[in-house]
Amino acid sequence: QGILREGLEDVKQFFKAHGSCRLPLSPSLLVKGIVPRDCSYFNSNAVPLKLSFQNVDPLGENIRVIFKCGDDLRQDMLTLQMIRIMNKIWVQEGLDMRMVIFRCFSTGRGRGMVEMIPNAETLRKIQVEHGVTGSFKDRPLADWLQKHNPEEDEYEKAVENFIYSCAGCCVATYVLGICDRHNDNIMLKTTGHMFHIDFGRFLGHAQMFGNIKRDRAPFVFTSDMAYVINGGDKPSSRFHDFVDLCCQAYNLIRKHTHLFLNLLGLMLSCGIPELSDLEDLKYVYDALRPQDSDADATTYFTRLIESSLGSVATKLNFFIHNLAQMKFTGSDARPTLSFAPRTHTLKTSGRIRDVFLCRHERVFNPSKGYTYVVKVQRESPGEVTFVQRTFEEFQELHNKLRLLFPSSLLPSFPSRFVIGRSRGEAVAERRKEELNGYIWHLIHAAPEVAECDLIYTFFHPLPRDEKAAGTNPTPKLADAMWARSLGKVGGEVKLSISYKNNKLFIMVMHIRGLVGARWEQGGGPSPRCAHGAPPLCPQPPLQDGNDPDPYVKTYLLPDPQKTTKRKTKVARKTCNPTYNEMLVYDGIPRGDLEQRELRLSVLSEEGFWENILLGEVGIRLRDLDLAQEKMGWFALGSRGHGTL
Repeated sequence: QGILREGLEDVKQFFKAHGSCRLPLSPSLLVKGIVPRDCSYFNSNAVPLKLSFQNVDPLGENIRVIFKCGDDLRQDMLTLQMIRIMNKIWVQEGLDMRMVIFRCFSTGRGRGMVEMIPNAETLRKIQVEHGVTGSFKDRPLADWLQKHNPEEDEYEKAVENFIYSCAGCCVATYVLGICDRHNDNIMLKTTGHMFHIDFGRFLGHAQMFGNIKRDRAPFVFTSDMAYVINGGDKPSSRFHDFVDLCCQAYNLIRKHTHLFLNLLGLMLSCGIPELSDLEDLKYVYDALRPQDSDADATTYFTRLIESSLGSVATKLNFFIHNLAQMKFTGSDARPTLSFAPRTHTLKTSGRIRDVFLCRHERVFNPSKGYTYVVKVQRESPGEVTFVQRTFEEFQELHNKLRLLFPSSLLPSFPSRFVIGRSRGEAVAERRKEELNGYIWHLIHAAPEVAECDLIYTFFHPLPRDEKAAGTNPTPKLADAMWARSLGKVGGEVKLSISYKNNKLFIMVMHIRGLVGARWEQGGGPSPRCAHGAPPLCPQPPLQDGNDPDPYVKTYLLPDPQKTTKRKTKVARKTCNPTYNEMLVYDGIPRGDLEQRELRLSVLSEEGFWENILLGEVGIRLRDLDLAQEKMGWFALGSRGHGTL
């Protein structure tokens, strides 16, 4: 900090002598001075400076930039240029991936300036709001976006921006082999746009721990990102949109493989260590797979998404980085609540006289569980507010209080662990009584505890509390609506069907809305229900109430010997699976094809028990003009013919 202050004095003297100057980052940026109180430094290896300059335009805001010394920013400039070209290709094809591409300029050997994006935070800072193990939790990103976008339409727009930008980042970082992807190198804007920074490692030159690559996954795509996309911890149809966006963006870049190879080839002699020979170019060639068809590339990238999402190494890498950064955290940093957009105090909110936990309510968004309604009375006459908090938010308050005060000053917190289902009505009722006692002791504790900012922030109404005050449905009605939806039988399957060179290609892409089930009886006709109803009468998803393990099976009928059976892999515990698998029937003349019917069944794998039939559809191939690819959603249901 001392060295920084001395350097800033030299900068001030420069402006006294010269009046103003243009920033190298962009000639349009004219500045007239430095703002020392807004200047600081980052804790990464190169210790970059965060500088704030006075704008010559009196109506303009201060201009904030990062100055780095010790990194070859030519590599960052090249990487950003490649991403900018990718974005232009996508936009020209009508696909706006909502990419955030910032300016970067090398001003000398191993030094340069980088534009600072406003209203953005690193994933590490967002995750550690939920503790040092926040990188292992699913909710931090969704909660942070909800905090900055309290209105429903704002949040939906932010999620949409997140889906597009996250898909673009996945494709770009994979194609360019961008490594050293820890959670301080990925940022999120309050508007939902995600973007990567610091491209010191690319073309697959990963950092190593001994003989172990630090970047083990194809690209960074973690469960907390999937949580934002799905709107919860279970796959939804929005995840299908995300996978389709990734595959579409990937295939569009693949069409321009030679453009990227030629541009990077021009830079082989410029002295960038990680772009020095043909092996580095071969990395991009192998990543783009120009020899593959679009369908094969779609299947390939879908498997990459699954591999990245299932990688524990990425979260472990984030966690280790969190630990490494703990020593840099200032001791004066006060803990804050992750779900509260701002801090409130006794002075700003008014003294709390009493709190009482009135009741618990069942909620279904963003995930099923219970919320607790707390009545807050302040000393001002007639000032009564109601706030809704989950058990996890009470627990976060207690954990943050423990960072500030010794346990002897705090009441004991109810146990999180319960026997049986942790979201049951009985458990919620028991926790209500325990939490009531906890908050009563909390506001009657020693003044330094009872009057601290954390408690006054916790009991201050959030936008969601004010919204719920006027539009709160009765729990019983919500329960009934949810229960009725379980009985619905149906769902849809997305297929791409094409015919070429006597081969029938069936790409099984996604299934959405699987909600019904019946037993499969040895592949024969489905039995009628006991009360004589047609097949596929309403039943719960599975007899034990869990989500199914669905897979797709197809036949080309007539097929008395069952030689045309094809199957996809099994997706685990989901009603909205993604497959992107190609099923191929070879040696079928076009005349024979018009006499065939495609019978597609969706089943749940049940191990040693009989598999459960979740839905099926029959598609008469003569009804499709297979001179060109047919893609769309087909309704699953009874053995009637499918409708596109």
